[in-house]
Amino acid sequence: MGKLTFTMENYLEAVYELSDEGAGVRVSDIAERLGVTKASTNSAMSTLSTKGLITNEKYGEIFLTPAGKELAMLTSNKHRTIQQFFTEILKLDVNTADMDACAIEHVISNESIQAMQEFMRTYKK
Repeated sequence: MGKLTFTMENYLEAVYELSDEGAGVRVSDIAERLGVTKASTNSAMSTLSTKGLITNEKYGEIFLTPAGKELAMLTSNKHRTIQQFFTEILKLDVNTADMDACAIEHVISNESIQAMQEFMRTYKK
């Protein structure tokens, strides 16, 4: 499959966050969530489909494959952990924490995420 670019991971994460209990997602909803055009969203969906991470039918809803869901959940978990660490431990405002988490989630190791989670479990506020 190969490693996804940051942009493709963001699209995959958006599909995951917009899908509800296995429901499909529309291109227009993804485009709106990410602040991009429908054309660029369609192009990204084609790439993700080729990589076997989503299924989509022309003008139809988009669904995560099991592999796509697993990768999206990992990315989303990293984002939430980083954002929580920044807001609860470092006391950053939510918007800054969210923007920074979005940038960092793509490059941070699983070991660092686990260390953050462990720190937050044992940290006395």
